[in-house]
Amino acid sequence: MTTDFTAGMRATRQAGPHMIQMLTPEGERVSSGEYDVFAAELSTEDLFGFYRDMTLVRRVDAEGNALQRQGQLGLWAPLLGQEAAQIGLGRALRSQDFVFPTYREHGLAWTRGVDPTELLGMFRGQTHGGWDPQSHRFHTYTIVIGSQVLHATGYAMGIQMDGDVGTGDQDRDAIAVACFGDGASSQGDVSEGLTFAGAFNAPVLFYCQNNQWAISEPTNVQTPVPLNQRGRGFGVPGIRVDGNDVLATYAVARASADSVRAGNGPLLIEAYTYRMGAHTTADDPTKYRSDAETEAWAAKDPILRLRRYLEKQGVEADRFDAVAAEADELAARIRETCIAMEPPAPERLWEHVYTEPHALVDEERDAYLAYLDSFADAEETV
Repeated sequence: MTTDFTAGMRATRQAGPHMIQMLTPEGERVSSGEYDVFAAELSTEDLFGFYRDMTLVRRVDAEGNALQRQGQLGLWAPLLGQEAAQIGLGRALRSQDFVFPTYREHGLAWTRGVDPTELLGMFRGQTHGGWDPQSHRFHTYTIVIGSQVLHATGYAMGIQMDGDVGTGDQDRDAIAVACFGDGASSQGDVSEGLTFAGAFNAPVLFYCQNNQWAISEPTNVQTPVPLNQRGRGFGVPGIRVDGNDVLATYAVARASADSVRAGNGPLLIEAYTYRMGAHTTADDPTKYRSDAETEAWAAKDPILRLRRYLEKQGVEADRFDAVAAEADELAARIRETCIAMEPPAPERLWEHVYTEPHALVDEERDAYLAYLDSFADAEETV
């Protein structure tokens, strides 16, 4: 299976921007050739699990937007419309794979077991991350555009040096996943990541969510070629998948990850999707894109598409209702937890500078805490 897939991926070096799709916007199942075998692994219950994932993640996103508008968060990066692109990838990975996200990978965080309240803590300014990257195999969010691609590539080279790729052991072979957007694909760090990955045959899966808008500039301003072809000059074959189709996204990610783990070299996936919301809550997309454009993409909604398919498979309405009720409960927990967050203790700023105690850091911490204590002494004398 992997050999056939790898041969097919070599052919994509000369291929055009063909897009893999398995579910139409109307919820009809269509064939995708070699990828059908990966989709066949999934039962109706598995796909209903994807529906639940996307619905709950969308509700997390809605709460993040609302909490920011109410002054509870400093910023929020919406993922509305990109749920399938993230859930499909996340559910295709293995536990030993390591994901390097941007600041918008709330769906991937969900699949890696990161609680949504930990995401809110970062955007509220309570933490610098909030979760243990090693235990989740999910790095902290990266704010600097594109820098995580170099981090992922370096980590993948480490996997290679440790001999944890191409062994045939499903519990050992691992990959690094470099997530980035269409805008980040224009950054030098992304090009450097592709350079190193191609030159060293590193086990990294480059995952570009092309949501059509790099803040306020459309993709066609950034590049004259499809994004899935931008790795070709670095020796990294690419493929385009319908990023609003969770089934196709899963199958393509599953096949690609297996190929990379087998030692066949890096690959690039372009998940062709759309950012329905703003770039962040500091942005106003009405200034640069039309209502007609967003309405056209709304008809391709990833959650509605999968629901239509599941209804055709006999999934009854009460099960969808139960997921909606679960989303309400999750939203209430998120809101309550966010508002109740206490500011971190000042000394925590120094706790993770070095892995071992450091005399200079200890001195700086003690001086700062003494400075804070001086204000308390002043209040007592007033």
